[in-house]
Amino acid sequence: MLLAVDGLSKRFGGLRAVNEVGFRLDRGEILGLIGPNGSGKSTLMSLVMGIHRPDAGTIRFDGADIAGWPPNRVAEAGISMVSQHSRPLLQQTVLQNVQLALLPNRLLNLRLAPGIAAAARAALERVGLGDVADRLPSELPFAGLRRLELAKSLARQPTLLLLDEPFAGLSAGEVREFSALIRTFRTPERAIILVDHNVKGVRALVDRVIAMSAGSKIADDLPDHVLADETVRAVYLGGGGEVVPRPAPARREEAILRADRVSVSYGKATALREVSLAVPRGGVAAVVGLNGAGKTSLFNAICGLVPAKGGISYRGASLAGREASRIARDGVVLCPEKRELFGDMSVAENLRLGGSHLRAGELRERMDFVETLFPRLAERRGQFARTLSGGEQQQLALGRALMMKPAVLLIDEPTLGLAPIILDVISEAIEALRDTGTISLLIAEQNLTFALRHADEIHLLENGEITWNGPADRFAAEAGARVL
Repeated sequence: MLLAVDGLSKRFGGLRAVNEVGFRLDRGEILGLIGPNGSGKSTLMSLVMGIHRPDAGTIRFDGADIAGWPPNRVAEAGISMVSQHSRPLLQQTVLQNVQLALLPNRLLNLRLAPGIAAAARAALERVGLGDVADRLPSELPFAGLRRLELAKSLARQPTLLLLDEPFAGLSAGEVREFSALIRTFRTPERAIILVDHNVKGVRALVDRVIAMSAGSKIADDLPDHVLADETVRAVYLGGGGEVVPRPAPARREEAILRADRVSVSYGKATALREVSLAVPRGGVAAVVGLNGAGKTSLFNAICGLVPAKGGISYRGASLAGREASRIARDGVVLCPEKRELFGDMSVAENLRLGGSHLRAGELRERMDFVETLFPRLAERRGQFARTLSGGEQQQLALGRALMMKPAVLLIDEPTLGLAPIILDVISEAIEALRDTGTISLLIAEQNLTFALRHADEIHLLENGEITWNGPADRFAAEAGARVL
């Protein structure tokens, strides 16, 4: 056994990020760590690497308890971590970046030891970058930068390799290539722990999977067993996925909002690849997919918050060139995943900001509409937003968006982190908005049960691409099994 973790816990203020987690890892094993946002995966990795100090528990690596050791000492012991973000030194060559990763961590001995150049070149050859060793990192494609990060860690010849989101930003073909590459890193002595939102990529690569939720371990077994576990599926999918019978959705030509082959990139990382969809006038469409699929990037592109290629039209007119504020005033309004409330302003002040463009009488009328939809906001009218519960903050974020009087409301992850009783409040609000007949909704959700409860049309987004779309009542039969 290489690694033994017992009773590991970590709090950040009132948030319990890791809660008495324990597991074992053998030499030569590849372990996958999965879970939705906020489940504690990255914190667990940071505790092992020494980036954070645990509040309780032990981390025994190769017989020694390393809990609380600083990262440099952990690295010297034989653990290396590849971050999901590539941050090379842009003025140094690819080879020099790897050489710098091999420098000793003592200020009194910063000379390049004999053999470092050879070790760095060997690491680059191992990841397929041997022929670009003398180029600058800026000349590499995004996948090449990810390979550079792998080379920097491999050059240290770790006994335990921690990979944080290695597939993020990669195309489906690149994911397959990286899976094959990572598999070659396994040796009889070296173990690997891999964290990624790409559940399918993890499943195909690892020997065992640990699933986490709300800081706790909820499953630890063979990949197929974990992904078939009802608790794991409920965490990812939200439950059984029952469809509420509805009239036939509006015809595509009656769409109020269209995205046509929309692509989004962040530097060299591609988040969306030629995504097309339509929102029916007066109806509800849902974009479903796991964390990291590209849902937020799609919504930000529609609302003009990030540059995008392709076409986006609203009421038949292109949104190209319009500023985000103009798009919102014209009727396409986003309720963001992170809510983005003004914590030191009251509930009423946050709502009034949303309706700041309205005349006095119209503002009061809209406030009445929102407070009728969410009575809790009327009760908390004078309370600071930061003092509200998570469910109350979600209602306020929705209420503020509705103060804009949207014709199309985009709601990004409305169920994230909410208790079941609050989900019912949000569900009732969505149905009430549908019943008005004046608002079209586009919802981004990883909770399939919630999405299927409300949507006329479902669009499945995987690795930045739409892989299935159609009426909600066909989703379970045709695409449900593909999500996990």
